Amino acid sequence: MLKEAFHIAVPTAFFPDETLNVDGTIEHIRYLVDQGEKSILVCGSTGEQHSLELKEKLVLLEALMNESYLLNDEIEVLFGVSAIRQKEAVDLAHAIKETRIAGILLGYSPYLLPSQTEALRYSETIIQASQKDTILYNNPGRTGFDLSIESIIQLSSQDKVIGIKEAGNKNKVERLQEHISDFYYYAGGEVDLKDKVALGFNRLSSISGNVYPKEIRKWFFSLIEDTPLTESEQKEVTALINKVFAGSPIVHLKREINAKGIAIGICRSPLGNC
Repeated sequence: MLKEAFHIAVPTAFFPDETLNVDGTIEHIRYLVDQGEKSILVCGSTGEQHSLELKEKLVLLEALMNESYLLNDEIEVLFGVSAIRQKEAVDLAHAIKETRIAGILLGYSPYLLPSQTEALRYSETIIQASQKDTILYNNPGRTGFDLSIESIIQLSSQDKVIGIKEAGNKNKVERLQEHISDFYYYAGGEVDLKDKVALGFNRLSSISGNVYPKEIRKWFFSLIEDTPLTESEQKEVTALINKVFAGSPIVHLKREINAKGIAIGICRSPLGNC
């Protein structure tokens, strides 16, 4: 079972010609671990997962498993699994099964608009292939597909499904809590986080934590534990988050990370077009 309530969804590094920069990605992960972070998500939306080919994802996966500081019981590495073609997602899940990856974030195919039945079969096939703790990822704003409450409840009966990252209708969580016990509800990023915690979200997949890990972690746990920050601390955190989300969050993150001397590089176009 994934024990960390807070993880950081990291960007993927690219060279100026938009080819994958594995070393830059690893360098940023190492920076976060050095800052005390215990849980990292690779190859999610912030990692531009749908711009990555399967072979690139497999290269990243292999590189992660060669990092000795990640191969211990203190660090959780999560990996995003989603693809337009189910076969590619299943192939990635099979590869993950043979590693020490702690869990997967199971996303849905963009653009295709599968039925709920089709999405259930897709989910079950990937969960079976990976045999890892699984966080469902519902993000209709990005994919056009909205996993229904009924489908979430059905998938939650599987032992490996431990929670959902709900980036759609946040009010779903209240209804889900009426039907599912012992389930984790991940907020995707910091926008409206206070309201989401009040509705029952109890974990965070952080975006701003890439550049402000300690500040965002402290703020999140102050919300969960109902121990408010001081007025000055709250103003500081609000300003930091507003800066990240003023435009394209990924573009801003990469600018800030590069400024720290970490070679995270550029986004794949059209992201970052001026």
